[in-house]
Amino acid sequence: MSKGKVLIISSPFFNYQISVKDAFEALGFECKVETYDEPIHPFKGILKWRHKFSLNKEKLRQKSRILYNKYIKTIYDEFSPDIVFSYNGTILLDNLLDYFRKKSKVIIWMYDSVQRADRKICQSHIDHVDAMFCFEKTDVDFFYAMGKTAYYLPLSCDPSIYYPIKGLEKTIDILFVGTIYTSKKRISLLEHIADHYPDKKILFYGEYKPYYKNPIKWLFRKRRHIFRNTNIPPQKVNELYSKSHILINIHNEQTIYGANQRVYEACASGTYQICDSNPYIESLFPCGEVGLYKTEEECFKLIDEALNNDMSKRATAAQDIVLADHTFKNRVKEMLDKIQISI
Repeated sequence: MSKGKVLIISSPFFNYQISVKDAFEALGFECKVETYDEPIHPFKGILKWRHKFSLNKEKLRQKSRILYNKYIKTIYDEFSPDIVFSYNGTILLDNLLDYFRKKSKVIIWMYDSVQRADRKICQSHIDHVDAMFCFEKTDVDFFYAMGKTAYYLPLSCDPSIYYPIKGLEKTIDILFVGTIYTSKKRISLLEHIADHYPDKKILFYGEYKPYYKNPIKWLFRKRRHIFRNTNIPPQKVNELYSKSHILINIHNEQTIYGANQRVYEACASGTYQICDSNPYIESLFPCGEVGLYKTEEECFKLIDEALNNDMSKRATAAQDIVLADHTFKNRVKEMLDKIQISI
């Protein structure tokens, strides 16, 4: 017997909304997933290029939000859920959240910082939901300073997608997976790593010089054998993890006290990870399970150590930590506890 219905409204975000659905279903809930595009829906074809060259992007986004909110309201009425869950919820308007709350509990889980310029719309959502969860602790402090209550809820992993694949040879020395072009910190370090280890097999997956941002830079980009300039699906990411000696993780500038999804996923896959440090990550891996660096020099020392030594015991210890307490099922349980729904 179902414990209730959950309507999941989310941007694609590498299909993490499906992992949330699977977690709710594992706990006995019936789910329906509705996926929207950002910054407008649908973000493809002529509408995508119209947005790129629009002189008033905000007006176009607002028009898209109104249309999508009208659509999702009909889905909500037909499904009649007990819980509405949304990642970020940038496309949702506050008056629609109020409509949901008349009959349902409403949850938002931020996987981006609410202090980012393109996420400011989410700041007002906190007054229109039953619980706002933030992956970045400084966002909780931000709301607290305004007299509002948000909850710190780190990100997580889906062990059905990220796991060790036995029998694969480790043919990649250094791997990075993630968006590159939006972070100067990532661009700088990855370029220096490519320069520093010319004799190693290095692969960096993620948008580096996207065509739609600057076709000229895209056309004349260099080191294509290293910077693959494309996003890849989770199953491919997991395969690459199992083929790699080292996974480099570099957080976006928005992360000050928290961890991105890659922290948990690389550990779940059994891959040794070298990651930039912050207080949360240090508390998560207190005994060297993950190589933590604060400077570029420290990063290179950790890479050298990992290239010359077997790091499998550390990787296994990190995997144990993540699988014990940091899966989507763990997080959904925490969210349900906050909105006082028993499981």
